Amino acid sequence: MADQPDFPLLALGMRRIGWIRFWIQTVLGVVVVGVLLFNNVGSSLARNSERALGLGPGLSLTSLSFLLLLYSLWQGWLIVRTGRAINTPARPSRGETSRLLKRGVFVDLLGLVFSSVGYQSLAGALFVQASMQAPGISIGAGMRSMENYPITSLEMLSVLSNTQVLFAHLIGLIFSLWLLQRIYRVK
Repeated sequence: MADQPDFPLLALGMRRIGWIRFWIQTVLGVVVVGVLLFNNVGSSLARNSERALGLGPGLSLTSLSFLLLLYSLWQGWLIVRTGRAINTPARPSRGETSRLLKRGVFVDLLGLVFSSVGYQSLAGALFVQASMQAPGISIGAGMRSMENYPITSLEMLSVLSNTQVLFAHLIGLIFSLWLLQRIYRVK
């Protein structure tokens, strides 16, 4: 029973890190959903919305990564509950706790992959749009369809939402790996 004093510290650490992870991901998730909703409403109201057709795959991957972020939030809540249970006589085993944390690591890694590919798609579409602009200011562009369409703030917001969801998954991954390391350090 020499390892008994480590359990209160582990429980406290899991609760604190779980709450920090949960609230950081919640705030970033609210920003992401706000930007995605604003982008959908704004792009339907904006003129020439057909020119932003290349942003569709990137926004779809961002939305998929956001859904994984919701699952990661639930995992964060389960980490807090597990931290509370560790300090009780009916504590979960190391295997159960590590499976919970490994599931969180997997979900955050998958979210990082989707948001990274989505970011590349968004950046590529905006690069193509920027490269098709004529240098200088053109008045009365006429029939040239893609010339002098500047990159709008709505398009930059789509990149911002992707960056926020990427950062939220990164935070979840870092905290889960740290907690996993702490679980295996307890004797």
